[in-house]
Amino acid sequence: MDSVAPHLAVLASRVRFEEKSIMGALERRGARFEHLDPRSLFVADDSAWTGPTLVLNREVGHFRALYAASALESAGVTVLNSAAATHLSGDKWHTSAALLKSGLPTPRTALAMTSEAALEALDEIGYPAVVKPLVGSWGRLVTRVTDRAVATAVLEHVAALPSPQSHVVYLQEQVPKADRDLRVLVVGGEALGATYRRGEEWRTNVARGAVSEYCPLGPVHAKLAVAAAEAVGTDIAGVDLIEDVDGHLTVLEVNDRVEFRGFQEAHGSRVDVADAIAAHLIARGET
Repeated sequence: MDSVAPHLAVLASRVRFEEKSIMGALERRGARFEHLDPRSLFVADDSAWTGPTLVLNREVGHFRALYAASALESAGVTVLNSAAATHLSGDKWHTSAALLKSGLPTPRTALAMTSEAALEALDEIGYPAVVKPLVGSWGRLVTRVTDRAVATAVLEHVAALPSPQSHVVYLQEQVPKADRDLRVLVVGGEALGATYRRGEEWRTNVARGAVSEYCPLGPVHAKLAVAAAEAVGTDIAGVDLIEDVDGHLTVLEVNDRVEFRGFQEAHGSRVDVADAIAAHLIARGET
């Protein structure tokens, strides 16, 4: 076995379809890499780092992904996506603020420091609206509120949650849309393609049973998705767009450690997401 530390690494505590695909693509391209498990990772401030110099961050947990990226960067490692990008895209309020700063269309949003303030914000935003946790994925704990009575009940539960962070309430208007939203994958500043995501409920997360369908990628969708990925500093991202009944687009979220199994199945041989990520990683390693 080669005793020299690999230049590249894939950071992941769970090797799912996506991580297997990326590592397979790296192997086919002849890249030397290792699988780095964050559960056994530590970075000491008083010793030189001897591991890989470029790491693809695929850790599923937001906080471990964030701090692993920060620790590796402190040792001089380049991490994709960076700790700064993970910080912005992993927190819904920071994402919204970055999108607004870049002048990109996004649903009307408010951040309330208490449940009482959240009710006042909802009165201003209007119903229906959506209450979301600041950090989270797969549509978990995302709740649609249709009037003040429903919102009061939901926010009572929010106030009783044990985490202080949970008591800061993130609110968005619910944008009237068709029975689908769009997911665009962006790698290295290029939009690879898009899918429609359809579901039986108002949340169209694939993790909640929604179905991904091939969507022809238009230049407007591609430009907006690339701009959204750049707004939060991500090299690799899944950008969620909503198209309202009049065809106007808004950016809903930017996902930094994006899952792409449904996207890949919908696209088939049209695009190879894992290979695009592997090619970008190798190119970054050569610069």
